[in-house]
Amino acid sequence: MVDPSALAADPKGLIAVGAGLAVGLAGIGAGLGEQAIGAAAVGAMAEDEKFFGKGLLMTVIPESIVIFGLVVALILLFVF
Repeated sequence: MVDPSALAADPKGLIAVGAGLAVGLAGIGAGLGEQAIGAAAVGAMAEDEKFFGKGLLMTVIPESIVIFGLVVALILLFVF
C-alpha cells in the first residue's frame, strides 16, 4: 500500500518552480519586446546617428521587466 503522505506535493519544490517560471517568463517577454525595439533602433541609427542614445534607452527599458521577475523569484525563494 502507498503512503498518502508520500504523494503530497512538496511546497518548497512548488515555490522553486514558481520562481523559475517568474524569471523565465519575464525573460521571454523582455526578449520579445526587445526584438521589435532593437530592430527599430538599428534602423533609426542607420539613418541618423543622433538616435543612438534614444535607441539605447529604449532597448534597455524592457530589461527592467526581467529585474522585476528576478525580484519576485528572490522573494519567493527567501521569504516563503
